Amino acid sequence: MLKITDKIAIPPGDLEEVFVRSSGPGGQNVNKVSTAVQLRFDLRNSRSLPEDVHRRLIGLAGTRVSSGGVLIITANRFRSQQRNREDARERLVALIRRAAEPQRPRRPTKLPRAAKVRRGEHKRRRSTAKALRRKVDQE
Repeated sequence: MLKITDKIAIPPGDLEEVFVRSSGPGGQNVNKVSTAVQLRFDLRNSRSLPEDVHRRLIGLAGTRVSSGGVLIITANRFRSQQRNREDARERLVALIRRAAEPQRPRRPTKLPRAAKVRRGEHKRRRSTAKALRRKVDQE
């Protein structure tokens, strides 16, 4: 079990790890060893997350969620497979913890009176400037 919070844990069967070759410098090691990890978490079929956390997680993950509803985290920061594996899991846990935090309700603010006055003055000045550009009627 991958423990996220006291109430949220992900069973190992919900996670899938695929090892792929890393890009970038590294010489022969990069060409021979699959050290990068793609951690896949099927959000659509997982029942381990509460509905509100699930919704916020999809919003937070953004483009990391595929059209099939699978969250994909790619880790290739380290040269060893094990460290990349741990890094991917830590990033998944951090993302889900962020989604598990309840959003603070937005408290609507009132526009200050001084701002309304400034806006009115600005509108009057613009109106006057534009009025001066108009053609004068020949009477």
